[in-house]
Amino acid sequence: MNPRRTSGRAAAADRLARADRSRTFPPLPVRTGARGLFAESWWGSAWLDALETAALDSARLARGRTYARDGHVDTINVTPGRIVATVRGSRPRPYSSDIRLRTLSDQEWDGLLDAIAAEPDQLTALLAKKLPRALADGETRLLPGPGDLVPRCSCPDHGRPCKHAAALCFQVARLLDADPFVLLLMRGRGERELLDDLSRRNAARTAHEARAHPVATTSPPRQGQGAEARPATPTAAPGAAVEAAPGERAVPGAASTSHGVLARVALADRPRPPLPPPLPAPPQPGRPPALPDGDGLPFDPAALEFLAADAAARAHACVTAAAPPSPGSGRPPVHSPFPSLPPWEDAIRLTATAHPTAGLTSTTRALYRDLAAATGRTTTDVARAVAAWRQGGPEGLTLLDTAWNPPAGDFDRARSALLAADLPSLRPRHNHLTDPERGIQLRFGHDHRWYPYESEPGTEDWWPTGPADSDPVGALTALLAR
Repeated sequence: MNPRRTSGRAAAADRLARADRSRTFPPLPVRTGARGLFAESWWGSAWLDALETAALDSARLARGRTYARDGHVDTINVTPGRIVATVRGSRPRPYSSDIRLRTLSDQEWDGLLDAIAAEPDQLTALLAKKLPRALADGETRLLPGPGDLVPRCSCPDHGRPCKHAAALCFQVARLLDADPFVLLLMRGRGERELLDDLSRRNAARTAHEARAHPVATTSPPRQGQGAEARPATPTAAPGAAVEAAPGERAVPGAASTSHGVLARVALADRPRPPLPPPLPAPPQPGRPPALPDGDGLPFDPAALEFLAADAAARAHACVTAAAPPSPGSGRPPVHSPFPSLPPWEDAIRLTATAHPTAGLTSTTRALYRDLAAATGRTTTDVARAVAAWRQGGPEGLTLLDTAWNPPAGDFDRARSALLAADLPSLRPRHNHLTDPERGIQLRFGHDHRWYPYESEPGTEDWWPTGPADSDPVGALTALLAR
């Protein structure tokens, strides 16, 4: 056997096992209606009993129940022995809460799985997403008892549990209502792993019972006939192989039976249904959830949120720009709406799109300071470049620092159009039309649009102001109206 192929299969099996032992659930919807029992199943209620029995403050539990009901718990991740989620409180950043639960030992799992294999009704109930009482109350205790749930949270509240960890516990009860395999995962094993193990145990049990109770293969003699009168049944000679169909392997010592049809032959000409059409792109890109603060993290949570939001926006733009293929043709090439940019321009793009409508808040000032320090520029340079990008993207940023000489045509006709509209006369220089006394300027871009700028009169401190316009009269009119 090829050792490389074996190692590849082992690696694939290991990846499947790791994936089976980790489940992620999106935020549960807000719970509306009557404010009665939070859990609907008896095992979900037993989970909450373990929480409430060991809680030291009922007021924190009540606030946690309200947080869970109002949808403050974000994505939940369940792994053996641990449940993790971010919970939004009164502060801008959420807190990281987790619940720990002891996993079962291998010996406990053997006893539990033997009990399920011995009672098919229990496996049937589990597959129907119900937890049998006989299984939960067996020798191996599945449900937690008082003190078994260990809550932790990054919030400053040292309650046991705090309202954030309590909210997570209440939402986990809803997960257990829907799928008791979540409880088995908390105890150490995933659903696929358990079902595979139970399948092997059932097969071994069936084989053992077949050996213990062999089934007679000869029919009893007819009435009035002795053993001598039975018709002879042709049998294969010991060690002989039954004739195999083409492509099949001969089985030594097997009785001659009907061979049937090979699966690959039966499915070869089966018509395949067409693929469904792709889903339409959402109108807006999604926003990633806020990440909690943490000590000793190898990254800045705000920077990670920032990059995740940018990745979502870029992916949304690419999907939106991709036209569906025409019938009978291949998929047309899709050009990325985000061309490769130098580091400075890409940093300005990221900064400008992080808060596209925000002014100089404390957050943006800190962002400008960090970018200025990383690029060796001033915060004023960064702020001016961000304004230029918001005004016109890459072209707006190019016009901020680079002048060019446009050919005769639109640029020359613009002055006549401004005079005809009874607007102030602007002095031409390169691609700029300027009135220094009023502190106004129009810059003509390579995209044939006009970019308005303003400055304090008598100075040369020009700042991008307002959106670009293909009409110089409209651009100057909007600039004068400011």
